[in-house]
Amino acid sequence: MRKITIISLSICFVILLGCKKNEMAENPLLNKFETPFGVPPFDKIDTSDYIPAYEIAIKMKYDEIEKIINNKEEATFENTILALDRSGRLLVDIDNIFSNLNSANSNEQMQVIARKLDPVLSKLRDDIYLNENLFNRVKHVYENSSSMDLDPQQIRVIWKYFRDFERRGANLSPADKEELRKINAELSMLSLNFRDNLLAETSENFKLIIDDSADLEGLPEDMIALASQKASEAGLKGWLFTLDKPSLIPFLQYSKKRELREKLYRGYFMRGDNNNENDNKEIAARIIELRIRKAHLLGFETYAHYILDDNMAKTPQNVYDFLMQLWEGSIAMSKKEVAEMQKIIAREGENFELEPWDWWYYAEIVRKEKFDLNEQDIKPYLSLEGVRNGMFEVANKLYGVTFAKRNDLPVYAENVETFEVKEADGKPVGILYLDYFPRSGKTAGAWCTEFRSAIWKDGERTNPVTSIVCNFTPPAGDVPSLLTWDETLTLFHEFGHALHSLFTEGEYYRTAGWVPRDYVEMPSQIMENWASEPEVLKVYAKHYKTGQTMPDELIEKISNSRLFNQGFETVEYVAASILDMDYHTLKEDLTMSVDEFEKKSMDKAGLIDEILPRYRTTYFAHIFSWDYAAGYYSYIWSAVLDADAFNAFKESGDLYNKELAAKFRKHCLAESGNDEGMVQYLKFRGKEPDVNALLERRGLK
Repeated sequence: MRKITIISLSICFVILLGCKKNEMAENPLLNKFETPFGVPPFDKIDTSDYIPAYEIAIKMKYDEIEKIINNKEEATFENTILALDRSGRLLVDIDNIFSNLNSANSNEQMQVIARKLDPVLSKLRDDIYLNENLFNRVKHVYENSSSMDLDPQQIRVIWKYFRDFERRGANLSPADKEELRKINAELSMLSLNFRDNLLAETSENFKLIIDDSADLEGLPEDMIALASQKASEAGLKGWLFTLDKPSLIPFLQYSKKRELREKLYRGYFMRGDNNNENDNKEIAARIIELRIRKAHLLGFETYAHYILDDNMAKTPQNVYDFLMQLWEGSIAMSKKEVAEMQKIIAREGENFELEPWDWWYYAEIVRKEKFDLNEQDIKPYLSLEGVRNGMFEVANKLYGVTFAKRNDLPVYAENVETFEVKEADGKPVGILYLDYFPRSGKTAGAWCTEFRSAIWKDGERTNPVTSIVCNFTPPAGDVPSLLTWDETLTLFHEFGHALHSLFTEGEYYRTAGWVPRDYVEMPSQIMENWASEPEVLKVYAKHYKTGQTMPDELIEKISNSRLFNQGFETVEYVAASILDMDYHTLKEDLTMSVDEFEKKSMDKAGLIDEILPRYRTTYFAHIFSWDYAAGYYSYIWSAVLDADAFNAFKESGDLYNKELAAKFRKHCLAESGNDEGMVQYLKFRGKEPDVNALLERRGLK
């Protein structure tokens, strides 16, 4: 195996980016963070600091790997597995900061840096996992672990690393390793390009500007005020509507101007498919092609087989069978929903067939007529501050933790909030960042991430720094941020991820908190259940003007409408999951465009014309930019777990059953990486989850 050359890497960075050594000594990323709780010093970090910091951190990582490889002593857990697990921590810390900000607060400079770093980091990963000498040491420990007097967690971390090396090509021939390197490098860059194109398509390349007040007919006053504010901030006259969800969805719900609904929705579902410089069709096709080659190189029939071999589902057929359990009932329900809306269209004297851009508008009418429920009736009770405090109180009642707002921690953007999280006895748990609103350079959607992960070392816990990032409805004028019901559930969802991060325990980075992709959404989705419970709503749903608790009648309407639009919501999600699986079960390269393949996939599944998959190919970032390839199904797979787990609390008669909460925290959150996902779940529940709990919750049974 060739020796890794550090000098050439360093020179490459310096030549490319003009780094100066004397600048590195003052680089805040390379010094101990002299901030409360050791959070990143965002106020001191300049964009120019990243490349010099990466340069040093990458060199340190290579040096640490070389030290493991060149150790003359027999490979042991301590000198090989533990050394590998502890290596590169500076690089991880720097990469967490840069990568997270490149999603939450990006700009052109950051994107340029990401494109320069990407091939270097891809090479680093391959230099580690394709290193024959390093793998031989890992393999030696794996094969001799039974005679090494190790505890179960040490055995598990050995097995995990051995599997990592195998799955990343350590057993390949030299020629195949070289081929895999090329594939990985290109895949990494293509995923980055896909993301950048989507960001441009979402935040830059489409704007709906209305200059005639008559075209605002039907829109709520708070939305009109926000659109006026956005136009003013952009230096425009009139009202500005964008593809951000807080702008898009209410417009589709309430605008009486059908042609404008179509225009805005087309802007959304044609992202990346406009034959311009941000087009993602060829990128997506090339990613699929490379993944097929990668799967075959690694000995798998398809890329889905490769991915699912490491998940709870195990095989593509298991995923398809599971999705079909949901598909038939939800398609039938969605057709009934179409019929209801078509009757309303006819009743209004119109003569057109329901189209996808009509769905939200007529569904809102159905909700109002069938359940006497209007989103605008709910929103005044769902102030962002109230919902946030409500979810904090749920966590306090379940787990005893408290959340104290801090105003002394550096943040990376305006309106980002920070909270110190403590146990009931005052023991520190971690720091939580909350980033609520859309901004230029911010990726669409909502997610939870970490600037620092939890770990135990030498008997002391390094507490995590966790971040929730959203794109919620911002304040407008004198009206605070009022959330939609969907945004409320989203905040509780991401908070569930945050609790998983904050509660994680473990001695080894490779296993602490690491769970299969189709388990990871369970800790988040279970929190959504508490959000809609009447007992909980009475705690956090207070009118932003009067402070009045949401009336029982309104709470009852929310409860009665729980099956509202479930056909649509399930169908659009499962359709995207099927599209993901159809791409990743391909055995040969695409023989048609991705648009053609997408249509063929959806026609075969039987998707109705009135609904589009939740993500079309050209903006399906989950599978082309993030790590959900052959795994988008995982949200609803995890929903089986969360529905069954929440039933445990309901069956106990106490939503805040502390005994159950302690078991859930221990087995499903804190120690979630200690064993396989189902094993950990069984420790909590005592039985395997029943899919019927989910089917009943969605009205599909």
